[in-house]
Amino acid sequence: MTISSLIFHLSSFIFHLSSLISMTTTIQEQDGNMVAIFDGRLDTAAASETEKALQPLLDCTGHNIVFDCRKLEYISSSGLRLLLAVLKNAKPKGSRVMIKDANADIRRVLDMTGFTNLFEMI
Repeated sequence: MTISSLIFHLSSFIFHLSSLISMTTTIQEQDGNMVAIFDGRLDTAAASETEKALQPLLDCTGHNIVFDCRKLEYISSSGLRLLLAVLKNAKPKGSRVMIKDANADIRRVLDMTGFTNLFEMI
């Protein structure tokens, strides 16, 4: 196997691994709000891990919640279900839930599904 062939196979392997890790979710407290920062594709494959990552938002009381969608590339119905679960949990506690910096494609999905009427868009 030549060096260039090895590099090609290694590159292909790394690309394959990166496609498996389609989503990261980071929870931070910012300015008194709990912020979920999404990075990647919130699809059916990523929903289970994302649901676990969002657990602190379900447990918190007394904080508003912000979904930072600046780096969100795609959202499926499974992802929308997760956002709705957080909203349904937060509203009775008096918390506001906001969606921030959704790109045009994400915003179109949120508009079509009526989520822009349910969430504060910032």
